[in-house]
Amino acid sequence: MVSETQSAPLAGITVLDLGQVYQGPYAGFLLAQAGADVIKIEPPRGEPVRHRARISRGNAVPFAMLNANKRNVSLDLKTEEGAALLRALAARADVLLENYAPGVLDRLGAGYETLREINPGLIYASASGYGLSGPDRDNLAMDLTIQAASGIMSVTGFPDGPPVKAGPAITDFISGVHLYAGILTALYERKTTGRGRLVEIAMVETAYPAMASNLADVFNSQAPAPRTGNRHGGLAEAPYNVYPAADGHVAIISVNENHWTGLTRAMERPELDDDPRFAAVRDRLAHIDALDALVSAWTETLPRAEIVARCKAAKVPCAAVRDLLEVTRDPHLHARGMLREIAHPEYGDILVHRSPVILHDAAVPDYVPSARLGEHNADVLASVLGLSSPEIEALARAGAIVSSQEPQTW
Repeated sequence: MVSETQSAPLAGITVLDLGQVYQGPYAGFLLAQAGADVIKIEPPRGEPVRHRARISRGNAVPFAMLNANKRNVSLDLKTEEGAALLRALAARADVLLENYAPGVLDRLGAGYETLREINPGLIYASASGYGLSGPDRDNLAMDLTIQAASGIMSVTGFPDGPPVKAGPAITDFISGVHLYAGILTALYERKTTGRGRLVEIAMVETAYPAMASNLADVFNSQAPAPRTGNRHGGLAEAPYNVYPAADGHVAIISVNENHWTGLTRAMERPELDDDPRFAAVRDRLAHIDALDALVSAWTETLPRAEIVARCKAAKVPCAAVRDLLEVTRDPHLHARGMLREIAHPEYGDILVHRSPVILHDAAVPDYVPSARLGEHNADVLASVLGLSSPEIEALARAGAIVSSQEPQTW
């Protein structure tokens, strides 16, 4: 729901969200939070992240986070009736997004070539691990394997340790943001041309630009980039590290001389400004071990809050390394409305987030918790396709649509 005098930016846009796990659903979430009518279409047993909700309330939260403000329809696309329903919905939609393996929807009669004949204005957004073409097209892809194939794991970790994955599912979400951007770009173009188009995102390609710093070493030496732990990926800045504090750790970064001189003031070590080992960034890099030892000797005597306060006063980029429990309780994120507690009708009291994209002075839809599997089958088929109750009941008997109203228990 939005203000009667103001519409949300994407009001009037209908999206069919066939996304699974994180990548596709996050793009759909961003569209829904901007006011689009997002219809999530799941298989009869639901998508994989919904299954995790059966384990615990905590495991239910990711599904709830990414599927708010979406209507839910469960179609069995392996039945002719289910595939026909998807084609009928696509004929009336503005966007269809999916992150199945390449070729899956083609085999089900709902690929781009088929749907653009039905609806030339449709934006068909496809996200996959390696893209719709090329020799690796059919490689199976998940966030972990893309982190491995893209080089992310090779530059994550410490020099004397093995490759390590990033803690978050970063390639899922980076590619989800790119998918959202591609959809909006195509929608903007359609306002002029009236034509839709195929939008394609490959996870392995969206990961590459994020390694800009790490690539510097490759181009300098034509050798694999090293793992640098918490130091700068291209070893081009110092100090740049995570340092021990009396009650945890802090991250301190210097990317210009003002940061360095500010840090010497925060440390109450002005004599370091005249130390030839640290005169310029090239010198600091040449003596990086001594530099990090010097900073560590200061930080380890103080609590995180005091280090952050001193660095802030000296205009030095610094932050406490917080655990996720601290982040979920962060007053700043709650004050801005990024995080909020809701009473979810299926999962109970949980913490959810809004879209990070804030469009000032635009209407914002009311938050609607994620739906049960197939909760809006009748609503969508009646309102979008004009089907009658007997027709909808016949589709349910044929197994083309499925719903589940069973409450979750733990």
